[in-house]
Amino acid sequence: MVLGLALQGALFAQANAAQPVPPGNRHAEQPEVPGASVRRTRAGKTSFDDKYEKVRELLATDSALVGKIKKTAAAYGIAPIHMVGAIVGEHTYNVDAYDSLQSYYVKAASYAGNSFRFAYKDEGISDFVARPEFAECAALSDSYRLWTCRENVWEAQFRGKTIGGKSYPNNRFSAVFFQPFYAGQTFGLGQINPLTALMLSDLVSQKSGYKTLDADDAAGVYKAIMDPDISLAFMAAVIRKSIDDYKTIADIDISTNPGVTATLFNIGGSQQRARTLASRRASGAANWPEENYYGWLINDRLDELEQLL
Repeated sequence: MVLGLALQGALFAQANAAQPVPPGNRHAEQPEVPGASVRRTRAGKTSFDDKYEKVRELLATDSALVGKIKKTAAAYGIAPIHMVGAIVGEHTYNVDAYDSLQSYYVKAASYAGNSFRFAYKDEGISDFVARPEFAECAALSDSYRLWTCRENVWEAQFRGKTIGGKSYPNNRFSAVFFQPFYAGQTFGLGQINPLTALMLSDLVSQKSGYKTLDADDAAGVYKAIMDPDISLAFMAAVIRKSIDDYKTIADIDISTNPGVTATLFNIGGSQQRARTLASRRASGAANWPEENYYGWLINDRLDELEQLL
């Protein structure tokens, strides 16, 4: 009887388990790389192949970094190859890798004494989100839900509009309020943007013990995304959140495909993308998440990247 109940339980769990994404790429050839990435790479007088080899060499020769990746991945319940894929993708297509992990620490330290704030023109972020349009978000205490709500309000009520005689750019919330130095900026080993860090602050605090971030302490946010040790925690949190979103919303297990998690690390929006996929599958379409150019590279080089671990 006990054996029968155990078997029934196992069959029930199997029947209700999220479907794993098939391994490898859905596209036979790599999707087109965006022009901005091409131009950035040409401006640096380098190539994607050279940048890939540089970051791969960093991982191959820095056992301390790989050890930290493994430890962080374990804390968030993900396979370390997902973090390797995100690091390789970022440094192949978005930035050039430094020669050593120590260089990332030095770069992070260079920002430590800076005084700046998150604002648009003369309006600080705290004053902005205190506007009545954001009242619906006030009761949310979880950092992810809170900042997601605020981002949604920005998209619906402020982006590209004129409110009270003040015009707001037709641009992302993170680009308008959270980039005090220059547009499109992400920094550090994990290339995390400040708004993403604020969203995932509670999860990182819970899993890694780092203090929660405060939007009024812009320097503290930048320390978190630039310090390699803390940045790795935020990388893992982004990946963990994407995996959880696809499992709970679309009943799909993307933890089996590093190219998919790398794609989501690159483009973001895992909740909305999971909802879109769930809607397509509910209509009878046998769709799987598809990798972009960034994730395609990770799956294409997966055997080589797994050897780094």
